[in-house]
Amino acid sequence: MNEANIRKPDEQAIAYQHAQPADMVADIVHPGVLDKWLEDDHLWVPTTKTVSFKPLLLNASQGYYVNLLRVRQTGVLSRHRHTGPVHAMVLRGRWYYLEHDWIAEQGSYAHEPAGETHTLYVPEGVDEMITWFHVTGGYTYVDPQGVALGYEDVFTKIDAARKHYESIGLGADYVKRFIR
Repeated sequence: MNEANIRKPDEQAIAYQHAQPADMVADIVHPGVLDKWLEDDHLWVPTTKTVSFKPLLLNASQGYYVNLLRVRQTGVLSRHRHTGPVHAMVLRGRWYYLEHDWIAEQGSYAHEPAGETHTLYVPEGVDEMITWFHVTGGYTYVDPQGVALGYEDVFTKIDAARKHYESIGLGADYVKRFIR
């Protein structure tokens, strides 16, 4: 490669000198997500007695969400089909899909393609599973034959979080800190 084509790094510790775009949405920063947030049961949004989530980003304008999912049960969590791709990083515990031969355990990354249908299973001996999920589109919950039973997307997540935050005294508007 010609040395004239090699990009030199900008090593000046000088902030960008112009305004950001006028219609740009604000940054979201949640300190302590991997420690203090995990321990604060108050902010986990329950979906069942043993399954809950903590939103990090609920992107209504682009139809995706990023959240922490916590499961405190062994067995089948759900069988679902993705309308878009999913990225996952396991923070605690382990899980797998009945349709695959791999196990996602603490420290693992998984990519799930759009269109895939699978059954999430938390094995014996896992008291708590927490996974970071970036979900594009939504899930259609199905029976073993693929018959639709329900769905979940960024809008159902927003509604669930709004109701939970209202019920614990933070107010329905608390969810706005996660919405973009």
